[in-house]
Amino acid sequence: MKHDLSALSDFAPTRRQLLGLGLVFAGAAALNVVPGFELLASAQAAVPAAAQKIADHFSAVKSMSGEFVQFGPKGEQTGGKFFLERPGKIRFNYDGASNFRVISDGRSVAILNKRLNTSDLYPLSKTPLKLLLDDRIDLSGNRVKSVKEEDDLTTIQLSDKSVFGNARITMMFDPKTYDLRQWTITDAQGKDTTVMIFNTKEGVSFAPDTFAIDYTANRELNTKTR
Repeated sequence: MKHDLSALSDFAPTRRQLLGLGLVFAGAAALNVVPGFELLASAQAAVPAAAQKIADHFSAVKSMSGEFVQFGPKGEQTGGKFFLERPGKIRFNYDGASNFRVISDGRSVAILNKRLNTSDLYPLSKTPLKLLLDDRIDLSGNRVKSVKEEDDLTTIQLSDKSVFGNARITMMFDPKTYDLRQWTITDAQGKDTTVMIFNTKEGVSFAPDTFAIDYTANRELNTKTR
């Protein structure tokens, strides 16, 4: 799959685009399975060995940084830089005048809009992003909905209906290097937002405040805006 990275726009991401980074909540829509996937019939079904190896490899990556490009449900594009540290921590710095930041500190996820001076806070445990950031990518039980193995891509689809309803995350890995290439968040209405990552570096160190969320500022800001 090829995308024209030069087409990235400088507009502020919409709330749905931001939700595509993993902030998707429960809804009533039925779960749709992407055509071509090998469905795992039950919680006891064996996970393919290749998928387990990929999950174990990605779980072993404790820190990572790089660039990302995000594609919204209507083809909207934006991008920036990301920073990841297990367990539970990630930060997205959006390019351009929007000056958006999405930060998870392992407990909560904050969406910061410095231009509008807003800060929204969500529990990480209620988002599919949690499955990406767990200390170990767990393929046991009924979390694995489907696995597709191809020569150039291995795709693993996960969900946890008891936590965030019908939302799900589909992760795509290089089957040779086991590197994560992209993920797609599908919300409860069946709308997809895809995040591609590139120019990644593993085993990096971050400043102590990289994943810090200012809860006091968040509380004060939201108290003033009521």
